[in-house]
Amino acid sequence: MTPTEFPLKQLINGRWCDATNQQTWALVDPANETILQHVPYGDSSDAQQAIDAAAAAFADWSQRTPYERAEVLTKAAEWIHARAAHLATLTTEESGKPYAESLAEWRSATSYLTWFAAEAPRAYGRTIPARIKSRRIQVLQQSLGVVGTITAWNFPVYNIVRTWAAALAAGCTVVGRPSEYTPRSGMLLAQALHEAGAPAGVINLINGDPAAMADAMLTDKRVRKIAFTGSPAVGKKLMDKASKTMTQLALELGGNAPVIVFPDVDVAKIAELSVSWKYRNCGQVCVAPQRFYVHADIYEAFLRHAKAHTQALTLGHGLDKNTSVGPLINEKQRERVAQLVKDSQAQGATVLTGGNKKDGKGYFYEATLLRDVQPGHAVHDEEIFGPVMPVIAFNSTEDVLRLANQTNYGLAAFVMTNDLNTSIRMSEQLEFGMVCVNDWLPATPEAPFGGVKGSGFGRETGLEGLREYMEVKTVFTGGVV
Repeated sequence: MTPTEFPLKQLINGRWCDATNQQTWALVDPANETILQHVPYGDSSDAQQAIDAAAAAFADWSQRTPYERAEVLTKAAEWIHARAAHLATLTTEESGKPYAESLAEWRSATSYLTWFAAEAPRAYGRTIPARIKSRRIQVLQQSLGVVGTITAWNFPVYNIVRTWAAALAAGCTVVGRPSEYTPRSGMLLAQALHEAGAPAGVINLINGDPAAMADAMLTDKRVRKIAFTGSPAVGKKLMDKASKTMTQLALELGGNAPVIVFPDVDVAKIAELSVSWKYRNCGQVCVAPQRFYVHADIYEAFLRHAKAHTQALTLGHGLDKNTSVGPLINEKQRERVAQLVKDSQAQGATVLTGGNKKDGKGYFYEATLLRDVQPGHAVHDEEIFGPVMPVIAFNSTEDVLRLANQTNYGLAAFVMTNDLNTSIRMSEQLEFGMVCVNDWLPATPEAPFGGVKGSGFGRETGLEGLREYMEVKTVFTGGVV
C-alpha cells in the first residue's frame, strides 16, 4: 500500500469515523490479490447517522447563495489538482486500472466540480405572462433535499463526482455510498470537499453493507432522491422499493454499445482506435464500444489490423508504466467474462487472439478478439464488461440498424463514417441516449449523460444534470394593482 496522510474512513457529520459495528472490509489490490488495508464496513446504523446529518445540514446549505456553494466546489477542484498524482496512485491500487487512466479520471473530476460551480448561479427560473392583468406567475428552481448516491467500482471517481457536484451545486446535501471494492477514491473525494469548507453534514461518505444502506436510504422520507450506477438487476430492486416511498431515482444501468464501421473510413486507423477504446479500463466501462459491426467490404482488413493492435497490448499492474490493460476487479467478474467467451465459442465464434486467463496472481484475462460473432451469441447479446472485442460483418444499413437497436440496452452507440447522410440517418435512428459519430468519448461536464430503455433514466451532467437535483415551484400572485 502506498503511504498516505489521509484518514480513509467514513465521513459523517464532518467527522472521520470507523463503522458503528467496528467491522472492516479487506480491500484487495486486484492486480496481485494482496490486502491493501482494512477499511470501515458499516451497516444501516451508519447510513442513518449520515442521513440525520444531511437532513440537519440541508436548511443552511440550500439557503446559501449559489456563489457560496460554488466556492466550495472550486476549492475542492484546486485541492484535487494539487494532489492528483498521489490520488491516482491510490485509485490504481484499488481499481487495477493503469495509472494514466486513474490520473485522467482525477483530473477530469476537477472539470466536473468547476463546471457545476459555474452553472450553479444559472439555475434560472422564469416569469410567465399571465392572461389576467392583475396576476403574476413565477417559476422557481429550488433544491430537492437530501440525495443518496450508490455507485459502481469501474470509475470510482467519475461515477461519484458527476452526481455530487451537481447535487451540491443545486443546494442538496449528500449521503454517498461507494463500491466496497473501490471505497478509497470516494473517501478521497469526500476529503477534497471537506477540506474545501463543506459544512458538517453537507457531504457524508459511508461504506458498508450495500443492501442495508440502500434500505436505510429508501425507507427514510427525508432522502428525496437516490442516484444509482450499477447493474439492471439491482436497479430493478431499487425501483420496486422506491415505489413504496415515492423516492425519486436516477438510474444508470450499463449498456451494450454498438460500433458501426462503414466502408468509407480509414480502416487501419479505425481498427487501431477501436482497440484502444475497447480495452480501456479492461473493458469495464458502461459506454465501452462492445458490438463491432464492420461492413463486409472491410471486415477482413479490420480484423487483421485489430488483431495486431490487440496482441501488442501489455497486461500488468496499473502502476507499471508499461501496462496497457490491468486486471478485472475481482475473480467473480473474471469468471463471468471467461464463461461468456466459452459460451460464444460453443455457439460458433472464433477466437483470433486471447481467450485465456493469465497465470499467476491477479484477476487478469487476456485481451480477446472474436470473429464470426452472430446475434444470439453470449458476447453479442449480453453486456461483457471485460476485455473482449466481438466483431460482426454486415452488408446493409437497414440490417445493421435493426441489429444495433435489437437490445434492451440504450446507453451509447458509435458510428464511423465519412458520409454526412449516413451519419445523420444513423444518429437519428439509433435508439440510444448518446451517439458518437467519429468520436469515442460520450462524457463531458457540459453535456447530458444517460440512456434509454433498459439502460435507465435520468441524466447526469449538463444543464439537465443540475435540474435533476432541483424541484420546480410555480408561484401565482393575484390582485396586483
